[in-house]
Amino acid sequence: MSLLKPFSRQLALNTASILLVEREEEFQQRLAEALVEETAVTLNVRLAKSLPLPSENQHSRPRIDLVVFIVNLASELSLHSAQASLKYLDPGYFLGKVCFMATNARSVIASPERLDTLRELAASLHCTLLFAEDQTADGVTNASERLLTILKVAAGLVPMTTALYLSNLTMCTVPSETNEVDYD
Repeated sequence: MSLLKPFSRQLALNTASILLVEREEEFQQRLAEALVEETAVTLNVRLAKSLPLPSENQHSRPRIDLVVFIVNLASELSLHSAQASLKYLDPGYFLGKVCFMATNARSVIASPERLDTLRELAASLHCTLLFAEDQTADGVTNASERLLTILKVAAGLVPMTTALYLSNLTMCTVPSETNEVDYD
């Protein structure tokens, strides 16, 4: 099992590739279908339950421009799967080519501790954390539009903007307890 490396393949003209990683695959398929409706660029959408990816077809795998970890906040297994998969990414991906997408944040069974853990994980890796409504078609469409914006930048399709610059603008931050201001 090898690391997934961001610059192991050549760029393809007007093409972007995204890898959606979700353990439970509920939201992943609907999001992939919404993403491929984009017609301005050639879009390769890859789906995986977890990393590492199988090494059998490694030679034919396209360059992955953005890795998205979809975490269902109602499932502890989903969060642990994303955490375990991170070690199979080359450190070069953490320069604006990884983001986390949280689903079921409004669910009654979603644990606030899981949300805090995910926020801390995204902040520690300087990654973007997006929230998505996975129960409605509009929610899936909105999530795909946000991902497409990030993907186009990560793939180098937006002039004068780099993935590292965008990640600095959109990265998740968690305030430290020592920096909190007491207004009492």
